[in-house]
Amino acid sequence: MTATHRNRTRGARRDRRGRGMRGLLAPVSVPLSRSRSQQFDDLVLDAVEHLEARWASQLRRVEFAVEDVPPELPAYDSDVLEDGEVPLARLLPAVQNSRGRRSAARIVLYRRPLEVRAMDREDLADLVHDVIVEQVANLLGIDPDDLEQGPEGPNGSAKS
Repeated sequence: MTATHRNRTRGARRDRRGRGMRGLLAPVSVPLSRSRSQQFDDLVLDAVEHLEARWASQLRRVEFAVEDVPPELPAYDSDVLEDGEVPLARLLPAVQNSRGRRSAARIVLYRRPLEVRAMDREDLADLVHDVIVEQVANLLGIDPDDLEQGPEGPNGSAKS
């Protein structure tokens, strides 16, 4: 066996039959190439943008986050939106730190429990929207139906 043949066989293990390394199954621009986690993040962003169009000033200091699963706690507080015993989202209100600065309020959605409860992507989008609306309404201290209508109310006039 010659030195060139030995080097070629050693480097050829991955490039069998001259085909080269395999590429992506789908182009990056196709939705198939996005992971379920990325698709879920897109649903959250869509729901938040829908609300920010009406409530921009109230939501300016609110952070939205996604975690795969809720943390294991012995009991959940009233700031947690549950379905049975399973948390779907959590509202962490703004708090003042030792320097006198207020942190942003934070709404955390738990991806896996929400995905399990949805039949398909459209159902998941509706569920994510409903959960975000409920958490934002809880944060602002208003009814979720009023949140959907916007600060002007159903007739476009300012609410008193």
